[in-house]
Amino acid sequence: MSDPDGSGGTPTGGWAFRHGPETVAGDKFRLGNLLDDGVMLLGRTTWQLFSRIWPGRDDPFSVRMNAVPKLVASRTLTDTSAWANSQLIVGGLVEAVKHERRDIIIAGSVSVVHTLMAEDLIDEYRLLTFPTILATGRRLFPADGPPAYLETLSAERAGAAVLTRYGRAAR
Repeated sequence: MSDPDGSGGTPTGGWAFRHGPETVAGDKFRLGNLLDDGVMLLGRTTWQLFSRIWPGRDDPFSVRMNAVPKLVASRTLTDTSAWANSQLIVGGLVEAVKHERRDIIIAGSVSVVHTLMAEDLIDEYRLLTFPTILATGRRLFPADGPPAYLETLSAERAGAAVLTRYGRAAR
């Protein structure tokens, strides 16, 4: 999942954009009302990237992205004024997630995902899978991570990619 837009400067960076704009534009993860009623959770790196991209856009999806409340997990960031409705998490990430009553949307932010995955705090994964094999970089499900038992909720073509939704399997 590393460097889909090429901003990280990796040799395979920018792979998501090689498949055309219909695959990466708009509400590609079908978030819908989650953007109106939920809260977005971002790690520092993703927040910094997004805070340079989204505030200058005014299409309908961007308006929703700019309006959604955003929680930022960072130990080094001190100012989130670059992107409206952003605030730093005070205290620990896991505690903040456990106390949040709104639906939480995580975009990118692999370190945040790995932390919450280890605590079994992720109810649903929405994955956009591209016909690209990077063979390098960070993985969503790390080899040394806990097992994940999921059930398929839906699968649909999204441009050149496939959007799949997986929920936590019944226990």
